[in-house]
Amino acid sequence: MIGIKPDKIAEYKRLHAVVWPGVLEELTKHHIKNYSIFLHNNVLFGYLEYHGNDYDADMAAIAAAEITKKWWQETEPCQEPLADRRVGEWWSPMEQVFHME
Repeated sequence: MIGIKPDKIAEYKRLHAVVWPGVLEELTKHHIKNYSIFLHNNVLFGYLEYHGNDYDADMAAIAAAEITKKWWQETEPCQEPLADRRVGEWWSPMEQVFHME
């Protein structure tokens, strides 16, 4: 999860209404499926399913891709990392306390 600047909510929604195809291709290439971002007040919650074998390597490859870097230049100004995040984190991971398939 991550905060969102209240004055950037409309912009963030506009960007995600037409996510660049290259960004979607990069996520798919690195085993990301069923990816959703939810908004509640001024907090974004991301959910994704990973279907690969090396999550850290795939996340590093996504982050290194030029299309991803350009996309993040558009989206990051809308976001506000949480004050209690760990060093080096942008989005803060959440602990799963329940799951049902």
